[in-house]
Amino acid sequence: MRHAKRPPAPGASRVLKVVAIALAVVLVSGVSVAAIAVTSIASKISANAVDISGGTGEGGSQPHVGAFVGGFNVLIVGTDNDAKQGDSFGKRDATLNDVNIMLHVSADQKSGVVVSFPRDLIVNHPACTDPTTKVAYDATRNEPLNTGYERGGLACIKTTIEKLTGLTIPYAGLISFNGVIEMTNAVGGVPVCVNNAIFDKDSGLDLPKGTTVVSGADALAFLRTRESVGDGSDLSRISSQQQYLSSLVRTLKSANTLTDVTKLYGLASAAANNISLSTSLASPDAMVSLALALKDIDLTKLVFVQYPGTTGNANYPGKVIPTVDVADELFAKISSDQPFTLDSDSTGIGSAVVTPTPSPSSSSTPSSTDAATPAATPAPSPSSTSAVIAGVTGQTADEQTCAVAN
Repeated sequence: MRHAKRPPAPGASRVLKVVAIALAVVLVSGVSVAAIAVTSIASKISANAVDISGGTGEGGSQPHVGAFVGGFNVLIVGTDNDAKQGDSFGKRDATLNDVNIMLHVSADQKSGVVVSFPRDLIVNHPACTDPTTKVAYDATRNEPLNTGYERGGLACIKTTIEKLTGLTIPYAGLISFNGVIEMTNAVGGVPVCVNNAIFDKDSGLDLPKGTTVVSGADALAFLRTRESVGDGSDLSRISSQQQYLSSLVRTLKSANTLTDVTKLYGLASAAANNISLSTSLASPDAMVSLALALKDIDLTKLVFVQYPGTTGNANYPGKVIPTVDVADELFAKISSDQPFTLDSDSTGIGSAVVTPTPSPSSSSTPSSTDAATPAATPAPSPSSTSAVIAGVTGQTADEQTCAVAN
């Protein structure tokens, strides 16, 4: 058994793929978290609320318990260099939205799609007004998505994603480095897998071949690693993010987690202190209502995908250029709740599907098991009502994957 090493402070900008933790907590533990929340926790949730109206003041009313009817969208954003993170992760000149994840729940609330938007995706930013400072920002063209936070915070990021996807996003949340650490610790650790041993000097990740239960800063090291996974790009890190989030959802849905009052209270406290929810979502009633709408989604019908894009464009070195035709097809399916299926070889460039093996028992001490061999078996054939969207990478929540060491 080996222990994953904590990452050093430098290079913390690569940590933020971990914001998926916040989304998973909202997805599967909101009911129990809200049920045990005390007044102090509820007050903190309200005090940390964020206006996402874009200056209009029309952020949407908070739903009462059971009020979510039909489909809806939730945006989760992770910031780099947030004021709340302190100095332990180093300093940067600006605060960036390095992680942008949107959950779409279908109208029948039986399936969901989680879309990860690359931080370096080149997009058009619409005009927006910061709800806090009232500063108005002009529209810009062909700039990285992760510059959105500096143009007006969560509200302007939400507006940009809405314009990009054609979807309306009434609910959102914001999390920083410290929040990720606390949320992961509250869960008690998440199993992650690598197909070969990885030692990454930049992130500090040191994992043996196989499955290791990581938590806190060790989880950050896994999710910030880039050079040692796949092709060494940010797109490979999205694959690690999807593996981690899928494993986290499975962990949270396990009987041991959802019936453990201590863990549930820890999740409630960590969320209240470290996640800023939109005013439309920042109440126990709203969280309960959201969770009631999501709790019964089957893991096979919760799909994680990456916004379609490519690298290597000479005009935008190191950036991701949208693959417009594939993106249009994807969001046409999402907006109309038409089922779709990924290619049989659809996992991202940083991961591979593996033959399922028993996960190590949860504990605060990282442990490992031998890695399963990447499976050669193709994904299940799509049903007659599902269309395959070629060019979209991702996995379902029930699929077990391993990060591919390079």
